[in-house]
Amino acid sequence: QAQLVESGGGLVQAGGSLRLSCAASGSDFSTSSMGWYRQAPGKQRDLVASISSSGDTRYANSVKDRFTISRDNAKNMVTLQMNSLKPEDTAVYYCVRYNVQYTYWGQGTQVTVSS
Repeated sequence: QAQLVESGGGLVQAGGSLRLSCAASGSDFSTSSMGWYRQAPGKQRDLVASISSSGDTRYANSVKDRFTISRDNAKNMVTLQMNSLKPEDTAVYYCVRYNVQYTYWGQGTQVTVSS
């Protein structure tokens, strides 16, 4: 079974930047889609950004022009560059790997943005 390990979360002031990374194990990484979701306390888990196996990206409206998702198939890794962070970006961020046959989630990493 594939495993996902996130890193890069932490505490940052509003306006700052963080870079989240997700390392994936298992085979066929290049043929799966990858994404980042986030969940704030008391709220549902929502999509932040995704990237398909062909490199097509999709973003939540709230993060467009601030966040960038990218993947490195040679390293089995996906990253989320987060700029101009806002307090409302505070949440646990989860990496996800999926295709028509499976969906795998990471354990999550906390991002806290102070005002």
